[in-house]
Order: sequence, then structure tokens, then C-alpha cells
Amino acid sequence: MAQAGETRHTATDVTGTNTAANNAIPATTDARSTTGKLKGDLTRGPLIPTMLRFSIPYLITCFLQSCYELADLLIVGRFNGADSVSAVSTGSQMTHLVTVTIVGLTTGITVTISHAIGARRMDKVQRQIGQSIRLFAIVAIIATVALVSCVNPLLRLLSTPPEAFSQAHDYVTICFFGTPFIVAYNVISAIFRGFGDSRHPMYFVALAGLLNVGLDLAFIGGAHMQAAGAALATVISQAFSVVAALIYLKFANTGVRVRKADLAYDWAGTRQILTIGTPIALQELCIQISFIVITAIANGRGVEISAAVGIVEKIISFLFLVPSAMLSTVSVVAGQNAGARQHSRSKTALRYGITMCIAYGALVCFASQIWGADIVRVFSPDDEAVVRYGAQYLSSYSFDCILAGVHFCFSGFFSAYGKSLYTFAHNIASVLLVRIPGAYAASLLWPDNLFPMGCAAPLGSLLSILICSALYYLRFSKRHPAVIADEQ
Repeated sequence: MAQAGETRHTATDVTGTNTAANNAIPATTDARSTTGKLKGDLTRGPLIPTMLRFSIPYLITCFLQSCYELADLLIVGRFNGADSVSAVSTGSQMTHLVTVTIVGLTTGITVTISHAIGARRMDKVQRQIGQSIRLFAIVAIIATVALVSCVNPLLRLLSTPPEAFSQAHDYVTICFFGTPFIVAYNVISAIFRGFGDSRHPMYFVALAGLLNVGLDLAFIGGAHMQAAGAALATVISQAFSVVAALIYLKFANTGVRVRKADLAYDWAGTRQILTIGTPIALQELCIQISFIVITAIANGRGVEISAAVGIVEKIISFLFLVPSAMLSTVSVVAGQNAGARQHSRSKTALRYGITMCIAYGALVCFASQIWGADIVRVFSPDDEAVVRYGAQYLSSYSFDCILAGVHFCFSGFFSAYGKSLYTFAHNIASVLLVRIPGAYAASLLWPDNLFPMGCAAPLGSLLSILICSALYYLRFSKRHPAVIADEQ
């Protein structure tokens, strides 16, 4: 566990901005005396241990977030009826959609800061942090107003059951009013990751998760607030994680201080963040919409198939935490090394990431072929039809655990070099050309078997791998990566 003294340069003081602007001591533009000594410096040392030190805390963070998102549903179901459960389930789909879009947008912060860290340019780090604060303060305001204004149309679009509509409205409205906290936390986490520090976000999420469970029990079980109580617990927990992060940054003597000049409008810095983050945000938005479309296709095939697909999608989302962690790892490691002009190390990180993802995916796929029915039965022990359909769907879908990890790593690498449009292109091609039409065709041709429908996901990933491999060969193998970096 890293101590504050060991990581004091892996975060940034973004609290008390006005005070910092008046009293800050200008930081040196040469970071060799600071970042070179840090565990967060990903440009030195054996590469595999370096990648694991970053990816494991990030993976734990994602796991904890998944657990405390699930806690709302479990506790609501324990104390309330199906209407409350449906309200929270429907509302959580919408809030998850917002969260992953914001996370995608903040990728631009991580990549630009990691470049500056690798180049030992602390002046640019401060400027990019200042531009991030300015930009995402505007994003938070606009998103909150727009989302709160659209609650009713969005709930109708999702065909929310009438008996759950009122509670779903309360849940979503409260969560959307908490959008500034979602934005703030993800901005701070993106800054940490840019410095190569994935541990402190893990600590903040762990504390917020414990608070969330306690508040759920108090608001739902004690105060009988139903879905609204779950939403209020979530927002308070998110606010707590932001406050905890800011308190740490305030007293950690980080060595980086945001001055008033860094908050001044700088189109070049803002453009870098948006150029990288916007395609990834749009990609995440489209992917989540595709999941909703595939769920709608499954819903039209009967309740057993609908339940089976829903269960397997939850299982797969959990299994995909490892490839997602490796995507972020490759992006940050390659980003810092791109800034340091160590392009061969960036490419090696990509190869190691792909190798680790393939090994992990092969184990998951093997387990799914042997114990698929048993895994699904955990979620539906009394319905053999759901178990049978779920085992079919998981059997074919699990191959995507191997293939998706490959294009996830390519996406992280491309983003590190400012080519996030590549990641957008291959994911959109996969969704529009294979995943959605493949799932729909399978539902028509094989109405009583979910194995063909599950094949749509790995086939879509195969198309992504082909596109990524071609782009990598044309843009990075045949040309020196330094040329690509200079084009940014």
C-alpha cells in the first residue's frame, strides 16, 4: 500500500483553487527530480510488474463499483416489492449510460497528462489539469440541466412499467441531480491515472461503497424510502468519494499546484482533451445503446430467453472487468512512454497486454464451456429453461472474452497516441455491421437456441481485431511511432 509520502507527486492539488492561485509556488518545468522517483512513473523498470501494479488496483476499483451498484438492487429487493426493484433496475441502466459516457470523455485527461508526465513537463501537467477543471465544470452543469429535463421522455423510451414509473422517476431524478459528483470524481480519477496512480481511486471507491451500503440499509430498510432512498444513498456516497479525494489532495503536498493562469481558457489544451475523449465517449454511448437493443431483441423472444440473456449479460459485464482494466493500463503506460519518446516500450506494453488478455480469456472460455449451466443456475436455481438457454448463450458469448481483450488493448494503445478515432471506428463498425444485425438474424433463424445469438459478440470482436490490426500495421508498424506522436 503506497504511503502519502511515496505518492505525493502522483496527484494534484485541485482543491482550494483560489487560494492556490494566490499562494502557489510555480512548479519546475523539469519533472525529472519528481516523477523519476515515483512508483507512478511507468517509463522505467520491468514492464510486466509495472503493468500489474497499475492494473490490479484499477481492476479492484471496477469490481467495487460494480458491487456497490448491485447493492442498491439487492437491498431494495430485500425490503420492497417488484415495483421498486423494476424502478431501480430501469433507473440504473440510465445512470450507467451517463457514467460510462463521462468516463470515456475523461480519457482525454488521462492521456494528455500521461504524455506530459512522460515528457517531464510539469508546466503542461498543471495547464491540462486547469483546462480539465474548466471544461468539465461546464460539462457538469450542461449535463445536469439536460438530464433532469429529460427524465420523463427517457423513462417512456425504456418502456418503464406503469406501476414502477413513479419510483423510477424519483430514482433517476435524484441520481441526475448528482451528476456533478459523477463528473468530479471521474475527473479526479482520470488525473490520478494520468500520473500512474490507480491505488488512491480504489481507496476512495472502497470507502464510498461501505457508506453506500450503510445508507441503503438506513434509507430503504429504516426510513422506508424505497427507490428514492437507494438513489439518495448513491448520490451521498458519490459526494463522499469526491470530498475524500479533495481532502487527500489538499494535504498530500503533491508538488503540483493549479494556478489561476492554468484555469485561463486555452483552446489548445481543451482541444487535446476533447479530441481524445469525445470519440471514446461516443463509442461507449453507442455500445451501451447496442446492449439495450440486443436486450430488446431478447425480450421479444419470451420471458425465459429474456431472463437468460439478462443473466449472461451481467456475468459477461463482470468478466470483462479484466480486459477493461488492461485497456486503461495499456493506455496510461503507452501514454507516459509516448511522452518520454520510448515508443518501443509502448509497443511492448501493447503486446504484453494482448498476451495477458488472451490467457485470461482462454481460461474464462474454458470454464464457461464446462460449467456454463452451473454458473447460470446460481442466478436462476428453479427454472431449468432459463438455465438451458443461459448455458447456450454463455457458451458462445464467452469466446468474446478472448477476442475482446485483444481489441481493448489496441484501443488503449491508439488512445495513448491520440488516435481515439480509430477506437471509435472499429467499435462502431462492429456494433452496426455485426453485433446488432447478427443478434437479430440469429433470433429469426434459430428462435429456440441462443448459441447462434451469442456468436454475434465474438464475431463483432473479430471484425474489430481485423480493423485494429490493419490500422496498427499501416500507421504504427510501417511508420515509426514518433511520427504519429508528432502529428498530434
